[in-house]
Amino acid sequence: MKYWFQSKGVNTLNPIKVMVVDDHDLVRKGILSYLRTDSDFQIVGETDSGNKAVSLVEQVNPDVILMDLVMEDGDGISATKRIIEKLPQVKIIILTSFYDDEKVFPAIEAGAFSYLLKTAKAEEVVETVKKAYKGEPVIETKVAFKLLNRVRKTDPKPHDSLTERELEVLSCLGDGLTNQEISDELFIGIKTVKTHVSNILSKLGVQDRTQAAIYANRNGLVR
Repeated sequence: MKYWFQSKGVNTLNPIKVMVVDDHDLVRKGILSYLRTDSDFQIVGETDSGNKAVSLVEQVNPDVILMDLVMEDGDGISATKRIIEKLPQVKIIILTSFYDDEKVFPAIEAGAFSYLLKTAKAEEVVETVKKAYKGEPVIETKVAFKLLNRVRKTDPKPHDSLTERELEVLSCLGDGLTNQEISDELFIGIKTVKTHVSNILSKLGVQDRTQAAIYANRNGLVR
């Protein structure tokens, strides 16, 4: 009998059954190759289109699906909705290059469990799959901000006027990061950080970064 040993916090004797859907062959094969290095995973299926994924899913019965959004033969949003209708217990992780409103909100509404950008590190993808299996969603920061802003549109807040970059800087302020640490975290210059901080203080109507940090934490804007 073959046992699958615990790795990186997944408490199961059976591997996590994973299916990968992406129409870029190099990307798909790269993800599969990396996942196969971890004994917690069993690759049960792969395909290059949303329509094929819908046809395949009931045969392989995956626990988690890594799903691209933009594909020629059936997009990821439609595939996600149809798969969830068939197998509502499946956790679908969107892994895409897109985070515009036209992609994010329909994907979440279709039933996506987590949302990652392809700029994520391989280790982050692995951890997101394991968290999905345990019922813990992961949402890319830029996407999380969009979701928060959409929910709060009915009750406008001072931070609604902040740009995406300013929201990221505000999140860092909420974490207590210095200007240099924010610069290193977001890969932007110190002068740019100072400009963003100044704009944030002005838009929020607060006097200093401490008050901005308090505002960020009170309004759930800290990552």
